[in-house]
Amino acid sequence: MRSDVLIPPHDLPGVLYLPPHPVALVIFAHGSGSSRLSPRNIFVAEKLVDRGLACLLFDLLTADESEDRRNVFDIPLLAERVCDALRWVPSQEQLVHLPIGLFGASTGAAAALVAACDAPMKIAAVVSRGGRPDLARDALRRVKAPSLLIVGGWDDDVLALNRDSLAKMQCEARLEIVPGATHLFEERGALEEVVTLAGAWFLRHAS
Repeated sequence: MRSDVLIPPHDLPGVLYLPPHPVALVIFAHGSGSSRLSPRNIFVAEKLVDRGLACLLFDLLTADESEDRRNVFDIPLLAERVCDALRWVPSQEQLVHLPIGLFGASTGAAAALVAACDAPMKIAAVVSRGGRPDLARDALRRVKAPSLLIVGGWDDDVLALNRDSLAKMQCEARLEIVPGATHLFEERGALEEVVTLAGAWFLRHAS
């Protein structure tokens, strides 16, 4: 089931994907220049739903905020919007009892990691896809949720940043490299591999 939602207090538009019997909820934090309509995140969400995971995709910025390019790199602001979604969850009867995971892409990965530190409830797991965890800065050492960093094997600069970030993390954390994939995982089978890795991580830690 797919339904449109609004995340208070800024009425951020979102889409909630619900399987018949969800075992956990995954909240997505999209990257710079993206939105709840990201085709890659929608693909991942629909495949995770097939694995029994509810998924929430929502815009991290209002329409006016998105016009200022600086906001898409304002990690504290983006992390606070993820926390807004987390505060909304208890008001939803079908979600309130579910373990929660965070899935971040690009700059959204940093927002997810910071939000995992500041969340109003325990975060069961975090997954980063082609993320910039380095932008989470000092929060990396504070993350407690098991964290999976997925990077394309041909995404050289981001791969180096993820390796450096992994070395700073003190929680259970792992780096998975998708061979032959570039930053957007557009190569044949690359995004499917992301789904396999992310789905297994969430089901292991958040269900």
